[in-house]
Amino acid sequence: MIDLDWLPKIQQQEFIKTLKKKNIKEEDFINLSKHSLDFNQNEIFYKYLNIFLKKKKSKKLKRIKLGIISSSTTNFLLSSFFVTALRYGIELEIHNANYNQVMQSSFDDTKSFKNLNIDYILVYIDSKNLDNYVNFKDFKNPNKNIKEFLNLINSIITNLNTKTGAEIILANFVQNTNLIFGSFEKKLSFTKTWFINQLNFELNNINHNFLHILDIDILSSTIGLNNWQDQKLWLMGKIPFHLNYVPIFSEYVIRIIANKFGKSKRCLICDLDNTLWGGVIGDDGLDGILIGNGDPISEAHLELQKIILEIKNRGIVLAICSKNNEDNALLPFKKHPEMLLKEKDFAIICANWNDKASNIRQISKSLSLGLESMVFLDDNPVERAQVRMELPEVSVPELPNDPSLYIKTLINAGYFEAVSFSNEDKKRASSYEANSKRIKLFKSSSNIDKFLENLEMKISFMDFDKVGRQRITQLINKSNQFNLTTKRYSENNIEKLKKNKIFFTRQIRLKDKY
Repeated sequence: MIDLDWLPKIQQQEFIKTLKKKNIKEEDFINLSKHSLDFNQNEIFYKYLNIFLKKKKSKKLKRIKLGIISSSTTNFLLSSFFVTALRYGIELEIHNANYNQVMQSSFDDTKSFKNLNIDYILVYIDSKNLDNYVNFKDFKNPNKNIKEFLNLINSIITNLNTKTGAEIILANFVQNTNLIFGSFEKKLSFTKTWFINQLNFELNNINHNFLHILDIDILSSTIGLNNWQDQKLWLMGKIPFHLNYVPIFSEYVIRIIANKFGKSKRCLICDLDNTLWGGVIGDDGLDGILIGNGDPISEAHLELQKIILEIKNRGIVLAICSKNNEDNALLPFKKHPEMLLKEKDFAIICANWNDKASNIRQISKSLSLGLESMVFLDDNPVERAQVRMELPEVSVPELPNDPSLYIKTLINAGYFEAVSFSNEDKKRASSYEANSKRIKLFKSSSNIDKFLENLEMKISFMDFDKVGRQRITQLINKSNQFNLTTKRYSENNIEKLKKNKIFFTRQIRLKDKY
C-alpha cells in the first residue's frame, strides 16, 4: 500500500533518463507519473516538471487550485501532490498558508486565499496540536469539549467556504499512541484517545455539501500508528508523519479532487483464467479449476469474487475480457457449484481470441463508456503491458503473483473512491447493462424511427430539487456536454441557484422500457 504497488515500478536509471530527454513531451511526464514513485523520486520529478510547464502551457491537464492550511508543516507535501495530481490528469496550482495559521487563515478576511478563485482547501489539524484548541484538564464535562471543538471546526470550514467558495477537504484525526491505561483507555472520557475516537465519529455528521472528510484515521491505522508517527521528525520540524507515507497520503487527497471531476471508475473488466478462478478452463476443465472453499488458492479467488460482487452492488458495471472459446468461458458460470459470480452479473462478455486491447475498445463502445472510466484486472503481466501501451487511458492494476493479495491491490488503488453516493449511483451498473440492450435493439431495428418507437420513451421536466441536486452537480462537473460555460459548481452553489429568483432551473429526465 505505502509503495503504491498497484502501479508498475520503474528502474531509477530509466526514471532519470526519461526526465533528461531533450525533447521530452507532456505525455512523457503523464506516463511517468503512472509509476510507483517514492518521496525522493517525486521531489526530482517535480523539479523537471516545473521547468517544463514554465516553458510550455499544458493542453491536456485540468487546472485546479488547491489551498492548504495546517497546524503542522506541509511544504514537504507539495511535490508529491503535484505528481499525484498529474496521474489523474490534473495540473495543481498550490497555495500553502503559513505554518500553524489555521485560525488566522480562516477568520482574517484580508488574507489567505481571498480573491484567488481557489477550488479546494485542505484543512489539516494534527492530533498533536489538539491541546492548543481543547482544554483536556476539564474532566467534569468531556462532552462539552467535543461540542465546543466541533463548533470551532464548523466555524473554520464554513468561513473558508463563504470567503472563497472553495470546497473543503477536512482531515480527521490520527489516534493517540501514548496509551497510559492500555486497552481501557477508550472507556475513560478524560483521555485524548476517547476524545479523538468520539470526535472522528462526530465529524462524519457535519452536514455540508461542500465538505469532504479525508479519513487519515483509517489510513494511519492501516499502516500502523507507530510507523505513521515519527517523533523525531515532529520535534525537528513539526512534520506530522513519516516521509515514506507522503505518496499514499497524496493519493488519498487527490482522489477526492479527481472524483469530483468524474475521474473515478465506472467499469471493472475481468480476465477469467487465474484471475476469477485458478487454472485454465480450456486445459483443466470444469473439475480442474480452483474456486470455492477448502483450498487456499480456491478461497483466494472466491474472496475476490465476493469483493467484485460488492463493487457491482455499489453501481460499478462488470465486463469480461478473456482469451477463450466463449463456450469454455461461460461453462464455470453455468455449471460450477462454487461460482459466486454469474453470467447475469456481467453487462458484456468478450471471450474470443482477439487481442485484449481491441476487446476493451469494443466493451467501451457497447457500454457507451470512455476508456478512462475502465479498470482492467488481469493476472498476466504481458496482457497488462499490452493494454497499458495501447490504451493508456485504462487503469491496469499491477497484480502480484499471489492471488490472496489481489483484493488488497484492487482496493488500495482507490479506483472506486466516492465523495457521495445516491440511489442513482446504486442503479448505475444496471443502467449501463440497459444501454447495452439498447445497442442490440438498435442493430436489429430497420430504421431510427422504429428503434425510438420500440424504446417506449417518457420524458419529465422538473425544477432543481433536493433529490436531484447531487446528480445535477455530478453532471455539471463531469462533462462539458452538460455545461456549455465550463464553469464548475458545487452542491452548495446549485442550492443557491435554486433559491435565487434570477435563475431558471430545470432538470429533464428521460426513461425508456429498459
